[in-house]
Amino acid sequence: MTGPECSVPEALARMLAACPPLPAETVPLAAGLGRVLAAPVVARQTQPPFAASMMDGWAVRAADVAGAGPDAPVTLRRIGEAAAGHGFAGTVGPGEAVRIFTGAPIPPGADAVVMQEDCRDDGATVRIGRAVGPGRFVRPSGHDFGAGDAVLPAGRRLTSRDVALAAGADVPWLSVHRRPRVAVLATGDEIRLPGEPPAPGRIVSSNAFGLCALVESQGGVALNLGVAPDSAADLAERAAAAAGTDLLVTAGGTAEGDRDFVRSLPGARTPLVDGVAMRPARRLLFAAAGGSRLLALPGNPVSALVAAVLFLRPMLRVLQGLPHEPGPRRFARLDGRLPAGGGRADFPRAALSVDAAGELVVTPLPRQDVALTSAIAAADALIVRPPDAAAAEPGTPVEIIPLAGGCLKL
Repeated sequence: MTGPECSVPEALARMLAACPPLPAETVPLAAGLGRVLAAPVVARQTQPPFAASMMDGWAVRAADVAGAGPDAPVTLRRIGEAAAGHGFAGTVGPGEAVRIFTGAPIPPGADAVVMQEDCRDDGATVRIGRAVGPGRFVRPSGHDFGAGDAVLPAGRRLTSRDVALAAGADVPWLSVHRRPRVAVLATGDEIRLPGEPPAPGRIVSSNAFGLCALVESQGGVALNLGVAPDSAADLAERAAAAAGTDLLVTAGGTAEGDRDFVRSLPGARTPLVDGVAMRPARRLLFAAAGGSRLLALPGNPVSALVAAVLFLRPMLRVLQGLPHEPGPRRFARLDGRLPAGGGRADFPRAALSVDAAGELVVTPLPRQDVALTSAIAAADALIVRPPDAAAAEPGTPVEIIPLAGGCLKL
């Protein structure tokens, strides 16, 4: 190791400091889902742009029907009709009414709508059987928002509801942060791709596929560079394909053995982070120089994915203009016992459930081996155990990091 291990917070702070938000780009509204706004969405029109009827019924002057009731209906002269998209061109005067439908503009002169259930129409006149006050069943212009209003703030990841709001604001284009481009490279002579013929001493590559999926789930664009053999020249050749990306993530080769060559990559000789006081994934490295970034993760699948949750996921967030934390710290009641910790932070994998009282419960998985892809797939959360943590008994509230959740919130 070239220096002392960082704590987890210190390592994360160093990484995030090297990841300012990416520049803005303009995309069509239809491509906005999951993107992060680089500028507010400002309404280009008032919504609704006119006073509109909330009901099917009759547009009237409230003063004309002030004394109406079921047993004493008021008769008004029918002068026309207003439908959605087809307003009434005239003006409603004393003793007059206009047949109106939901969403239609309120005709000039009218100030209320009587529901059709309270009216009887004979073609030439309508009998109004209920009194209404001014504004009844009228949705005023600007009831939702006005032209010039900032309807969505910068720094917001867009949901489908947000896209609908932007469309209603008559905004066809969005200014969003560019999606982070992340190259992922697995290393090791023993690694083969899924579907390739088995061979003695070789195992299937899972890291690159899992890391690429995590990148995509967090709003990034993943480029799988395949597998680099245990050779400094081959590793450098494969890594060169990451040119133009925002981050190169490698898996494996982070130790200092004779067949570990990640440290030979450009920038890796002077890393910002070289080892983190945590388990799993103690042997990781982060370097940033000349606009390129390298996050070198351990090769064990659980170690790689835990480190990706703790460091890669926050980096992807800040590159897109989001705060590195998705929300407030989360806690759950421990179901089981955790022994006292050592000098490093620990992140046991765990399952989440909800008890009969509706309380969130976290249960450590029985198998914590860092090579078990089945165990990390079964986990719903990581339990956060700080360095030198005391033993935790059943029922103790413990901090958790949920593993679920990507950028495509509806």
